[in-house]
This record gives sequence, structure tokens and C-alpha cells, in this order.
Amino acid sequence: MKKGLLTFASRPSIAATGVTAGPLEQQSPFAPLFDKVYDDERSGLLTNEKGHAKLVEDACMIALSKVDSKPGDVDFLLLGDLVNQMTPSNFTAANLEIPYLGLFAACATSVSSLIMAALLTEAGMSQCTLAGASSQHNSIERQFRYPVEYGSQKPDTAQWTVTAAGVAAVTPNKAGNPAITKATIGRVVDLGMTEPLNMGAAMAPAAADTLQRHLDGHGTKITDYDVIMTGDLAKTGFELYKTLVEKAGMDTTTNFRDAGVEFYGNDSNFQAGASGAGCSSTVYFTDIYSKMMEGEYKRVLLIATGALLSPLSYQQKETIPCIAHAIELTMK
Repeated sequence: MKKGLLTFASRPSIAATGVTAGPLEQQSPFAPLFDKVYDDERSGLLTNEKGHAKLVEDACMIALSKVDSKPGDVDFLLLGDLVNQMTPSNFTAANLEIPYLGLFAACATSVSSLIMAALLTEAGMSQCTLAGASSQHNSIERQFRYPVEYGSQKPDTAQWTVTAAGVAAVTPNKAGNPAITKATIGRVVDLGMTEPLNMGAAMAPAAADTLQRHLDGHGTKITDYDVIMTGDLAKTGFELYKTLVEKAGMDTTTNFRDAGVEFYGNDSNFQAGASGAGCSSTVYFTDIYSKMMEGEYKRVLLIATGALLSPLSYQQKETIPCIAHAIELTMK
């Protein structure tokens, strides 16, 4: 067994997904695939955090409805977000009353939660686990950068935090659904960057490291995949990531995509593109999932990246440690 490399012989399946999104996210080219969108950033509730929790709970219930299940049928709930102590996920867990593990890998939580769900399923300990990640624009901007009302100007390298939640129902192998076959748990990479408005560049080296380790460790190559999609590097980080990969002798011109680049349709009003734990989870659980179900994609590699800073570490002028987790999905 190689360090950080996982192979799932039982091929746990993503049996269903649920995706919810905020009002601005209706501009996304992926919006027609969202299960539910809201006309209010707070979902009609008093605070951003309450609205955030509703996004997550609704996504969970939508995923369960697609497999004719209810919360009492679920063995584990694996969720994470970007708010301090993952408050929205915690309140969602309180409402659903499912045995719960809160997970934090920043924006890489979309994949780390899937890896944990697959491990529980592979071990024979779960018949149904809900796994997902979420973010809410206003609450995250206030926490990590500046309150929206402050009107702070942002550089072109900045990214727009997505208001969205994506959740998957992971079960033992189910014919006709994407199977989780391999994964690579990332290593923390810190190259000394300190600018929270350029997190794509900070995360790019972690993505390149995980890609290389996945290919070398599992004996695969770039051309084995219909698509290799990163989570939210956005324009600046994605270009840097491709440069690093190309320096390692690999071709990035045919099957490389990034959810952060694509989420808002290359609209310059969103600076470098999208970010947030809800960015990768919504694109993975809509566009990628639907293309696999329709037979367009047979084998994909999803690499979600996360910047592991906190408001305190930023205030103390610490650097930004980053991580990337990878998971491989296949259709027979």
C-alpha cells in the first residue's frame, strides 16, 4: 500500500446528487443543471449563515429524494464549509439527525468527503452516506476578506465565492452510476504565498503535486481520462498549474478543465473566476455527473484544491498552506 494512494475494489457508487445555488449563480452556464436556486442570498432567512445552512439541508434532501430515502436511512453525514467551525454544516446535521463527521479541507472538501464516504462503503460500514461541501458568498467574504458593504476593490487575481451546495449519496456499487475507483490524498504544500486575493496561484502547486502522485502511484497517464478537472484554481491558478504540469512533460491542451474558470462563464465581472467549497461540488455533481450518466465521459479525474488559511493566520501574516485531493470516477 503506497502512502496516500487508495484503490476501491468494491467500486462504491455515486447513486444521486443534490445541488442548490444562490441568485447570482443563476448566471452560471451550469445553472440549468442545478436542482434548486434561490432568489435571495439568505434564502429568506435572517442571517447569511442560516441561509447557508438551508442551502446544505435542501441539497441533502434532494439527493435523498432521488434514491427514495429519508434521513433515517442514512448511515453517515460528511459535510464541510468555510465558515468558522463549519457552523452551517453543524446546524444542518442538527436538523437532519444523521451521525455526522464535519470535515475541513477548505475548497478541497468536495473530494475529501467523497473519499471518506468511499472508505466507509468499502469497509462494509455504510449502505448510504451523504457527502458534500458548500459555501456562501457574503459570509465568506466577511470572514476572510472584507464585508461586502465595505466596497473594497479587488485585483484581477481575486475570485468570487460561490453561494452553492453540492451533496452526493454514496452507496455500494450500483450499475449504471459512476463508481469511485481510485483516490489520492493530498500533501500540504506551502510555497510561502501570503496574498488571500491570489489563492489560485497559492493552490496551483498542490494540484500539480497531487496529479503527479496520482498518475505515478496508480500507473495511469493523462490520456487515460476523458477529463481532468480541478476545483477552483480560476484563471490565474489554472494557467500556473498547467505550466507546472507541462514542465513535467505532460500535455494539458485536450482534457484539462477547471470549475473556477468555467463557473461564471468567463465573465470578467468575477475577476479570475469562482471559488468556494460550493464551486467544485456543484460542477462535479452536475456537469461531470450528468456527462458520465449520459455516457459522454467514461473515466474522469477530479482534483479539488483548498487554501488552508484562517482569518487568524492571515492576521498574523502567516503563509497560505494548500492541499489538493483527487478522486477517480469510472463508468463500466
